[in-house]
Amino acid sequence: MTTPGTKGAPRGLEILATGSLVTVQDLGRLGLGALGVGTSGAVDRASLRLANRLLGNPDDAAALEVTFGGLEVRAHGGMFVVLTGAACAMTIDAAPVGHAAVTWLPDGATLRLAPATSGLRAYLGVRGGIDVSPVLGSRSTDTLSGLGPAVPRVGDRLPVGPPPDSPPLVEVAPVGLPTSGEVSLRVVPGPREDWFVPSALEDLLGATYEVTTESDRVGMRLSGPVLERARDGELSSEGMVTGALQVPPTGQPTLLLTDHPVTGGYPVIAVVVAGDIGLAAQAQPGQRLRFVLADGGPHGS
Repeated sequence: MTTPGTKGAPRGLEILATGSLVTVQDLGRLGLGALGVGTSGAVDRASLRLANRLLGNPDDAAALEVTFGGLEVRAHGGMFVVLTGAACAMTIDAAPVGHAAVTWLPDGATLRLAPATSGLRAYLGVRGGIDVSPVLGSRSTDTLSGLGPAVPRVGDRLPVGPPPDSPPLVEVAPVGLPTSGEVSLRVVPGPREDWFVPSALEDLLGATYEVTTESDRVGMRLSGPVLERARDGELSSEGMVTGALQVPPTGQPTLLLTDHPVTGGYPVIAVVVAGDIGLAAQAQPGQRLRFVLADGGPHGS
């Protein structure tokens, strides 16, 4: 795949519109939890990796995570781009572009993302990656702690790094789009299952929970059957992981996502397995989630 355009031209993306939220994300800050630093990074890591592999980037190159579409950027210097994750119609100078298809974005062209029709988070990758300065080894924006690059605003210009030496090998990925229906998530019982009445885990597994509008990169508040506790009071703060289903006194669970705090005091009844976090990340408010025990779980059939 050859690169058209003027060799050595300055490369960057100028933000013209952000939609509800756009952040720079890579695979996050790994191994710093003991220091009180959360992982952050792309919520749907599989979609980020797909974008980078299509472009020939390293898996951990930074891209733009776009919540519910609405992003508009102008290219400074030509570059190859690709969109993965949520189904957001993409155009370049009003010409439609396919999903998960590597496309040339010419110098001066305008790229727009329509609102998502299914899924919630789209990933706009560029060959060479978004080249903002890393913080503690990552270019990810942690919306809870404020670590990482600032959330892009209209008028900002994000630098794009030099393209990798080796060309991409595939230009289109025949991947399915996120569902707009019920989402099934595998869980394992949590470390504080004993804080709940014996039927609480069965209640969690036997019903569906609706994603509420009180959802962001920190976590998703869910609405459904109350998960009754067997104890009063609260725990001392203890370590939390992405995928934990915390249950506050209301009995309505919250599913923690990648910008979650590293500690918390609400008991965790179950934990969504790492491989299904990306599915949860694509659920829009109003969609329903169903929890099923991962194979081999102690409550499995």
